[in-house]
Amino acid sequence: MSENSNPVREEVRARYASVAVSVTNEGRRSLLTETPAAGCCEPAAIDESLVFGSALYDDASTADLPGAALLASLGCGNPAAVADLQAGETVLDLGSGGGIDVLLSARRVGPTGFAYGLDMTDEMLDLARHNAAAAQAQNVQFLKGTIEEIPLGSGSVDVVISNCVINLSTDKPAVIGEMFRVLRPGGRVGVSDVVAENHLAPAQRAERGSHVGCIAGALSITEYKSLLAAAGFEQVGVTLTHEVTDGMHGAIVRAVKPAGAA
Repeated sequence: MSENSNPVREEVRARYASVAVSVTNEGRRSLLTETPAAGCCEPAAIDESLVFGSALYDDASTADLPGAALLASLGCGNPAAVADLQAGETVLDLGSGGGIDVLLSARRVGPTGFAYGLDMTDEMLDLARHNAAAAQAQNVQFLKGTIEEIPLGSGSVDVVISNCVINLSTDKPAVIGEMFRVLRPGGRVGVSDVVAENHLAPAQRAERGSHVGCIAGALSITEYKSLLAAAGFEQVGVTLTHEVTDGMHGAIVRAVKPAGAA
């Protein structure tokens, strides 16, 4: 499938390009307001400031980051913290947006480590590189590409993180397979994402919000665990952190690539 033949991907790209432009030119506005599709049940009102974005970072960790990096955050957690990054590690952030999690990761892994950010949106990449320069971060690099086809070699990173992005993909098995591929044996996943309670069918998830709003495309808890296990991951866990809307939760997703994996 060609990149431009995926209408959901193009909708996501357009949405996040507009976020980057908004942050760059005007500051943050109401960027995540849901617009339910005609014929769907109206979702309950969501206080986006509490379940997505900068409110999910503690002030101490973001105090000296560029303001635009924080404003452009549309995530559902703090994966740089939940991944327990260590000095000297190489980390990859899938869907890095304005770069906040890459900058936090670069700080945690220190000068002997390295942090990659991957994003498909030119406007977000421009914003992220500007933020990295403003933060004087030397151990970072932002790459253009999709999370279904990561432009890094096999076994090239120690940790994969992501912040409320995997739910946006229309080919989640490919994303999880690529995560497994780029990790070194013994490497780990520390992801923040939105997940659905197991009893919610895909149609019920769609009733609660749009795909680009990080709701309709969410996996159930069991689906997430099953896909990670099928790809070869071990020590798979999904921990709910906060409710996003009825039956949908922000979650921490962890998994480990076996030390003996090829």
